[in-house]
Amino acid sequence: MYHVMGIETSCDETSVSVMNSNSEVLSNSTFSQIDIHKKYGGVVPEIASKNHLKKILPVIDSSLSEAKKNIEDIDYLCVTNGPGLINCLMIGVATSKSIGLLQNIPVLPINHLEGHIASCFIENSISFPSICLVASGGHTNLYLLENENNFNLISSTRDDAAGEAFDKGAKILELGYPGGIEIDRLSKRGSNKFHSFPIPNLESDFDFSFSGLKTSLRYYVEKNKNWKDNINDISCCYQEAIVDSLLSKTVKAADKFKSKNILFAGGVACNSRLRDRAKEIFKNKAIFPSNQFCTDNGAMIAMRGLQKIKIKKTDYDNSFPVFSSTKITSNLNLD
Repeated sequence: MYHVMGIETSCDETSVSVMNSNSEVLSNSTFSQIDIHKKYGGVVPEIASKNHLKKILPVIDSSLSEAKKNIEDIDYLCVTNGPGLINCLMIGVATSKSIGLLQNIPVLPINHLEGHIASCFIENSISFPSICLVASGGHTNLYLLENENNFNLISSTRDDAAGEAFDKGAKILELGYPGGIEIDRLSKRGSNKFHSFPIPNLESDFDFSFSGLKTSLRYYVEKNKNWKDNINDISCCYQEAIVDSLLSKTVKAADKFKSKNILFAGGVACNSRLRDRAKEIFKNKAIFPSNQFCTDNGAMIAMRGLQKIKIKKTDYDNSFPVFSSTKITSNLNLD
């Protein structure tokens, strides 16, 4: 049996996990910067990178301690090298390469979005083909999974991501950060029949768009001066529009590709309304990771690394770079 360490520093979580070759999570230690960035209403890259630098080694030590392992017991280091904030990614990659060089441990670059997809495999057995929705603060993508290694991008958002729409909506409603949590909380006391917020019907069957929804909310607030009296209902209806859009596109993709499982990953997959409605629509075909594996975490990076190791899909070349964004392409004929 061998052991894999996953290191994630793409945004505002410093997270390190140790996983064995049987995909058992032995530790998953995370330092979240949410409280640090709250007063700014969003993540400040320079502050995030400084905190990664401060916390990366203590979090690695914590993860090893929790797993009851030493660094000498680690056979592979897996680290997020993109997409994400460049100065944050560099902390994780530089640290991983340094440890790899000192300890003679191979270092594998892991795509952050592939890591989110892999999070669904940590606790679940997946049948193929499957559709996976990755919805977070920076990404809203649909993937067709042919097997546990081939993840084909079939659509993305044209503008704002779903998590970004939650955060911007919460800012308009003068709620706290992160916005998704606050809107989800208030929505439980509201009615989704109070108002209908529009979602654009794009020419593409599967692409998303959320910038118009944010604008619609702003216009509503400006027009209705007593909107705070109905904050619960407004939050509920705004959330319902986001969830409707996510699920309508996912249903179309699941039907087109005859999916055996429908997976949901990324921070937005923690949303209670999305979980409830997805389970109503897809029944036992719907698969969600535990909340701790939805937000950015080291375990998902270790899991994706393990999948790549098992098929020897890397030559362990430590010269890999970091990158901030992913070119949106598809190798599928969707006609």
